[in-house]
Order: sequence, then C-alpha cells, then structure tokens
Amino acid sequence: MTDAPQIPSYALARADYGRERDADAQGALVVAVAPDSPAYDAGIERGMRVLEVNGVALLDMIDWLWEASDALCELTVLDPRDGAAETAVLERLPGEDWGIEFDGAVFDGMRTCVNACTFCFMRMLPPHMRGTLYIRDDDYRLSFLQGNFVTLTNLDEQDIERIVSHRLSPMNVSLHAVSPEVRRRLMGKNAARGMEALERLIDEDIEIHAQVVLVPGENDGEELNRTLSWCADRPQVTSLGIVPLGYTRFQTRFQASFSDDPASARAVIEQVRPFQEAARERCGRTIFQLADEFYLDARIDVPPADSYDGYPQYYDGIGMIRSYLDETADVLASSSDELARIHKHLEREGRQLVVLSGAAAAQTVGGFVASPQLGGRVATISNEYFGGNVDVTGLMCACDILEQLPDDLSQVMLIVPDVIFNADGMTLDGYHRSCLIEDLKARGSEVIVTSTMPRDLLDHFRTRY
Repeated sequence: MTDAPQIPSYALARADYGRERDADAQGALVVAVAPDSPAYDAGIERGMRVLEVNGVALLDMIDWLWEASDALCELTVLDPRDGAAETAVLERLPGEDWGIEFDGAVFDGMRTCVNACTFCFMRMLPPHMRGTLYIRDDDYRLSFLQGNFVTLTNLDEQDIERIVSHRLSPMNVSLHAVSPEVRRRLMGKNAARGMEALERLIDEDIEIHAQVVLVPGENDGEELNRTLSWCADRPQVTSLGIVPLGYTRFQTRFQASFSDDPASARAVIEQVRPFQEAARERCGRTIFQLADEFYLDARIDVPPADSYDGYPQYYDGIGMIRSYLDETADVLASSSDELARIHKHLEREGRQLVVLSGAAAAQTVGGFVASPQLGGRVATISNEYFGGNVDVTGLMCACDILEQLPDDLSQVMLIVPDVIFNADGMTLDGYHRSCLIEDLKARGSEVIVTSTMPRDLLDHFRTRY
C-alpha cells in the first residue's frame, strides 16, 4: 500500500476555533509564496485560489499532499482580480518544496459534529462568546492532519475508503466506551456508526490513538474494564488516553468529577495499572495513558517519562506535567549559574518575576519559577469565567487575570503564558493580547508574553540579559 504523504509543518497546527472560514469559497486560498520557488516561478501570488491539482478538485490538504507528491503538477488557479481561471504548471527538483502555503488544512468547510455527547465541553461554554468558539468540529481530515480527536460517526463509505486508500494513519478517535448501550447513552443515536467505522479502519490496519472521556457512573468501573480489554485485543490501538470529565458552571448535569474526589482518582489509577503492566510485558509500551489530572487529583506522583511511549497524546493533557518536571530538572542542573545571574539582574531592576498559571499546573510551574536559583513566584489564577472544575492554564481568561491580580504591579515582571491567546491574539473571553498587556502595564508591571516551559523562559531571558 502507498504510504501516507508527509504533512508540512503549517498544516500540523492545532485547530484554531478563533478563525473563521468562508465555507462557500472555491479551492484553497494562497496566503504565502516563497521567493524563487516553483510556485513563484509559475506566477502564483498571495490571494489567488488553487481550484484543482492535476484535474482533481482541491478540497483539503490531503488532496494537495496526494496529488502534488511528484516532481511536476498542474494547477488550475483563480485570480480574484479578474475572475479568470488559468493553468499553471509547477516543476521542482528532488527534495524541493513547492513554496506555496494555504490558509488552513480544509478548504471546503469544516465537518461538524452530529452527536449529542452528554459530556461535550463545547455545549457547556458561557453565552455570548465569539461564534467560532461554539463550532463543534468532527472532521476526520483534521484528525490526520492536526491530531484532532473525532468520533467517526459522520463518516460515509467514501470517507472510509479514502482513509484506507490514502493510508491516513494514525487517526485520533474518541472512543469513550465499547458497549452499545453505554455509547448511545453517552454520545447519542449515531454512536453505533462510529464503532462500525472504527472496526473497519482497524481491519484495514489503520493505526489508532484512542481517547476516553471518563464520566463518573457512566463509562468507568466495569465499562472501563471492557474498553481497556477491547483495546488490548487490538494492536492497531497504539495508545488510549483516558481523561477525566471536565465541566463548567454553565450546565446542570454535572456537579462533581474525579477532581472533587481524590479516592476515585486513585481508584482509576489502580484499575488501569494492570493493563499498563500487561501491555509493557506484551509489547514494551504502556499504551494505556492517564491524563495528568488523575495523578494531580489523587495526589500521586506522575509516572516517569518512559511510561509515556514518546508522548503520543501530549496535547490531550497526557504527560505535560512529567515533561515540565523533567525539563525543570535538566535546566536547573545545567544552567544554575545562569539562572542565578538572571535573578540578580531582576533584583537590580527592582522587579520580582511573577508567572501566571492555572491552578492545575501551579505547583509544577512553581518548582522552576520559585526555585532558589530564579527566585520568582507563581500567581495562580482561578478560572471564575468558566467555573466548574476548569483549572488548566490554556483556558485562563483575561477577566480573571485582571480581577485577581493586585492593582499595584509596579515591582513585577509579569509572564503571561502565550497559550491563552489564539492565532489572532485573542483570549477566550474576547480580550486582545495588546489590550491585556496595556491594562497590566497601566498597573506598573513589565509584561512578557511567552511560553512558560523552563527552556523557553531561560531562552527569553538570555536574549534580554
């Protein structure tokens, strides 16, 4: 079978719900052309639209990667300045990039969810947020291209054939449960189609990274055992991420989760452990991965790095704490003198380093920021905007930051995590980065927006001092 095409880095970005797309627009919008590239030489310019590749309508990046994989390709290009569609022939040398970048990964409109999941976080959002935040994507193409989790419930036979024939592997699949009655209760009437499609993909040897959102009293206990056993019997499932139910104050169905009950979090860890041990014995990999929240909620140390199998579900909140802890240890060991020098610079400037964090990671971040070498502190921001059990840094909102920080920040160098902003510089509650920075500076602080990973913080200060 043909191998899956290589995905360019700009197509690998996580889905950004803050950017709107015109689903009626034709083809793929060109947003950048590299100078002296094959696309440049063929006369393609920013703002044009590529309608076809080798006579195939260009609907998504998969079409592009598949059709434009050789040394020569023929494009049908629409120039919006005169509305004319012309043919452009591109030719490249071995290993040369075409030099063309498109706006996103899908060009014909994102496929949305047809389910009614009881635990859907998108249905628990506050009212009056910007409209794109309420889009519930469930697009198999974004699963392959960007790592989004999909349920497969909206796939038709042509979609399945395309996944198989194009070897779109791995696929990230929201499994949640395997018993038909539990899946229907959790996901709605289309749940059976998702399982049927998943079995088909597994039969065709498509690699699967699966996910379970664990809902107390629904798919835990014996149902979780059935799900774990089902995955253990299928080597195509190379990882199963288990994440706890998250809920906001904007719903009435849930009042508690594993975050509210350390004993239940510990019980889940113990329940999964035998499956992890058996998998390591069988194939040398853990496979069954628990979200960091379970260990934090249970007040148990997260596992060592080799338990995470290379972090295949890192962006599902699995292994982030371990990664931060290990990076902290490495940076403190290798750059202790450098950190101490940065600390002295801050003292001479009369500033204290303060790093913002959600409650979930505050203690972990503090292990680096508040170390004797760096001498800073963490300001933990409680998520009042979402409420419920939401406590991760990535969902932190500007209104909570402004409400909970003191009015006088005149002796503070404030680090704002860049993860709270989307590609357009907006927070979830609708503040632009520049406005938040301006408001914080008005209180006297110096404000820096950057990653709060230890190496990234160190690299930032290296450029400063």
